[in-house]
Amino acid sequence: MKLTKNLFLALAVAGAFTMASCGGSKKAATDNSMGTEVNVPCSDVEFHSDAKFFRGTGMGNSQDLSTAKRKASLDANTNLAASINRTIKSVTDRYTNERTFNDASEFEEKFEQLTRDVVSQELNNVSTVCSKTFNKEGKYNVYVAVEVAKDELLNNIKDRISKDQKLQLDYDKMKFESIFNEEMDKLANERP
Repeated sequence: MKLTKNLFLALAVAGAFTMASCGGSKKAATDNSMGTEVNVPCSDVEFHSDAKFFRGTGMGNSQDLSTAKRKASLDANTNLAASINRTIKSVTDRYTNERTFNDASEFEEKFEQLTRDVVSQELNNVSTVCSKTFNKEGKYNVYVAVEVAKDELLNNIKDRISKDQKLQLDYDKMKFESIFNEEMDKLANERP
C-alpha cells in the first residue's frame, strides 16, 4: 500500500511538472546566425546574362562620388568581360572539337586571340542598364549593371573572321553560330 501511495505521489509530482512546462504558446526562436539578408540594387539576380545579352554587375564605394562610379563601372565591365570570355572559350572549345582542321591548335589560338580583340572592342560599347547611387555618412555606394547584345558581339566576330583568310577557310558560320546560341541559352538558364 505504501508503495502504491509513493508511486501515485511520484506520478502526481511528475504530472505537475509536465503541466507547468507546457505553458502557453511561446515565440519561436529566430536564427540570426547568418545575419540579415541584403537586397543589392542592380544585382545579378535582376541583371543576369541571358539568350540575348551578356551582362555584368558591379559596385563601388568611396568618399568621392566619381571614384565610386569608376570603381562600380570597372567592376561591372570586368564581370561582363569574364562572362563573355567564359562563353567564347566554351564555344571555341566545342567548335574546334566538332570540326576537322588541318591544324586545330593553330586555329583555336588565332580564333581565341581574335575573340579577345573583339571583346576588348565591345567593352567600349557597353550600355548601362541600371545605375543607383546611395550616400550614407559621407560615403557613396554606386551599383551598376551593363550589357552587350549577343548579336552585336557575334556580328563583330564574323566581320573579323571574314578579314582573316586563314580563319575564313576553316570557319563554318552556321556551326559556330549554332554552338554560340546553345551556350547563350545555357547562360539564360543559369540563375544566380
